Amino acid sequence: MPVQNRQKGDKMKEKRVLVKFSGEALAGGSGFGIEPEILKYIAEEIKSLAVAGVQIGIVIGGGNIIRGVSASQGGIIGRTSGDYMGMLSTVINSIALREAIERVGLNVRVQSAIKMEAICETFIIGRAIRHMQKGRVVIFAAGTGNPFFTTDTAATLRAIEMESDMIIKATKVNGVYDKDPVKFSDAQLIGELSYDKALADDIKVMDDTAIALAKDNKLPIVVCNMFEPGNIAKIVVDEDLSGCSVVK
Repeated sequence: MPVQNRQKGDKMKEKRVLVKFSGEALAGGSGFGIEPEILKYIAEEIKSLAVAGVQIGIVIGGGNIIRGVSASQGGIIGRTSGDYMGMLSTVINSIALREAIERVGLNVRVQSAIKMEAICETFIIGRAIRHMQKGRVVIFAAGTGNPFFTTDTAATLRAIEMESDMIIKATKVNGVYDKDPVKFSDAQLIGELSYDKALADDIKVMDDTAIALAKDNKLPIVVCNMFEPGNIAKIVVDEDLSGCSVVK
């Protein structure tokens, strides 16, 4: 599946992608907090896209710090407050990732859906697009700014707003399997599946809201292994989708 570039007249535009990382990925084996070596690894992977001229947006979850759903389970913290706490977790992760990416020589901006001027910019569509056009990496923090929406949905929304060619969900596995590859050695990787199949079969690519939003806007979802060095660049720059899953 070739990446579709936006066109203005007859002039081809650069590729633009949105990469979604889970917060848990930052924690490494500990399951909590931020592992510096993983930050460094992600920064190098992002740099490989940037040097190829790809315009990059990033959304990162906050599950390595706190999730709204889990925070509200004890009966003390309400779901809305818990979700806002989760949004703040994504801001923490975004600032950490910004620092790591800047250390490899790239210009980065963090834009938050919740206004916090002392820390980062407030999300503005036009400004974010101009940053990308100038070669800056843009990290979108604080989800959608609203409770009850996951960072998967936020990532899909930002990808659509940025007119991205695809959204890449960077995970710990190669893609979508017909059964749990951890439990079953004969699990088969599904190279391509439709939005409808992803929704109907309750395949855990993303939550249903995110998949439905992608479907309505014809945004391809690519699920890949973030811990395979060069994998994201292979998908975006080389347009090699072998070894991953595509929902379209």
